Amino acid sequence: MSGLFSLGLIASWYSSNIGVLLLNKYLLSNYGFKYPIFLTLCHMMACSLFSYIAISWLKIVPLQTMRSKSQFLKISALGIIFCSSVVAGNISLRYLPVSFNQAIGATTPFFTAVFAYLITLRREGWLTYVSLVPVVAGCVIASGGEPSFNLFGFLMCIGATAARALKTVVQGILLSSEGERLHSMNLLMYMAPVAVAVLVPAAYFMEGDAVGITISLARDDKKFIFYLIFNSSLAYLVNLTNFLVTKHTSALTLQVLGNAKGAVAVVISILIFRNPVSVTGIFGYSITVAGVVLYNEAKKRSRND
Repeated sequence: MSGLFSLGLIASWYSSNIGVLLLNKYLLSNYGFKYPIFLTLCHMMACSLFSYIAISWLKIVPLQTMRSKSQFLKISALGIIFCSSVVAGNISLRYLPVSFNQAIGATTPFFTAVFAYLITLRREGWLTYVSLVPVVAGCVIASGGEPSFNLFGFLMCIGATAARALKTVVQGILLSSEGERLHSMNLLMYMAPVAVAVLVPAAYFMEGDAVGITISLARDDKKFIFYLIFNSSLAYLVNLTNFLVTKHTSALTLQVLGNAKGAVAVVISILIFRNPVSVTGIFGYSITVAGVVLYNEAKKRSRND
């Protein structure tokens, strides 16, 4: 029974992670809903609401309260980095195919190592740095061989990847003391409303007609509201299944699933969106994924030594 439960969780993790990515691409690129900031705002509103329900009502984890103004400011900083990363990723999906988006996203370990060194001066073992060479080289090769390359989309995707890595490093520093450490689900419950507070004025000033267009699209196509609500719910489900998979299996399982997720998302997106791919692009992405696997192994060894 526990084996079936774990398989169900893993299937949910894959479905939510890949589903939200493909639906974001469909809405922003194919459907023609050109409002990535407003779409991210919908995601963060769903995360705020569902996090509150899951913790306060369903009690999936104990509620942790904020203990100081300093802790609130730290969580707010994380919330801003978090929503910047999601917005930049969604903007990039308007201009880039999912396959190329995932190839760039796979370089997260490179940015994590760079930020860890710049901010904490923490050095990794030489093997860890060597493993980052194929991670970056593969991305460069994939960029050179990408038929649908768009510079603005590429820069947005790099920004999203860097912000994701920065959040990981900053989170490790800001919430390192025992008194301030928050459970991942509690952290999301506090970060998401901060993101909403940042995104409401951003969407208003930068995408002023987003609400009007959303209402008009909903009137013309009843399915649109379903897409939007389902997409926003999936955004929360990604975080929930991340937590559940780690809890019922292990962090290592999540890492292995993450390595494979990008490749699965690439194959499914090519089948659905029929975007052109080149042999060079596939070769570059394969090198990056191999580098990520090597990086994870090197990190594991350095922890064991």
